[in-house]
Amino acid sequence: MVKSNHIRALLAGGSREDGREPYAFRGIKVIPGLLGNAEGSAEVHLGDTRVLAGVKLQIEEPMEDTPHQGNLIMSGELLPLASEMYETGPPSADAIEFGRVVDRGIRHGNCIDLASLFIEDEKVWTVFIDMYVLNYDGNLFDAGTLAAMAALMNTKVPKVEDGEAVRTERTQKLKIDNIVASTTFAKVKDRLILDPNGDEELAADCRLTIATDAEKVRSMQKGKSGGLSKGDIEQLLDASFNKYGELKDILTRTQS
Repeated sequence: MVKSNHIRALLAGGSREDGREPYAFRGIKVIPGLLGNAEGSAEVHLGDTRVLAGVKLQIEEPMEDTPHQGNLIMSGELLPLASEMYETGPPSADAIEFGRVVDRGIRHGNCIDLASLFIEDEKVWTVFIDMYVLNYDGNLFDAGTLAAMAALMNTKVPKVEDGEAVRTERTQKLKIDNIVASTTFAKVKDRLILDPNGDEELAADCRLTIATDAEKVRSMQKGKSGGLSKGDIEQLLDASFNKYGELKDILTRTQS
């Protein structure tokens, strides 16, 4: 409570504890290709928040309603080493929300060409994206979206022989049709800030995550009990689109 009051007092005076501007990200670092046994991987550092994403491709049957398309399955895990708030056991509500929010932006952004994952009748690639929070200091959604997107862009598809995957031969890159990035904002009393760190998230009355590409809003997720006005949302939408190019450039540069 003392820390939260300190954060609120700073923001009321127009400043943040780390000196950032209201709509500034912390430092971002993307490291692709860390996991040699995965088809694709990436680790993202967003300030002190760290998320590792790995992509695995498995030959499976298609969904009944999409017989000529592959599948996408996303999950998030909050490791106990990342924060004293996280515990071992079944996925928590926070872990489920983490996976679903990242999944929604990438899925509704049509980032993967699911039709390109068709192999033959009754056989398609299923893309599994597993995200692991290695250290928590706020804003998992943006770090997770960057990590999942970077891992997908790093993914190479195994060769298929006689209906089986040859994992020693990965030459074809996964077809990426779109790049999505998310921006998470917190409202603390009447102050709106981008990329809240852990202390700022605890002090926040409301949180909003917006996933966009260059042209469209692909998903939105509100958190906490506080409210946002129409003017707040319009302002945050503008800020999200303004930040998209910066995030896309970071993802593109790390894959070159």
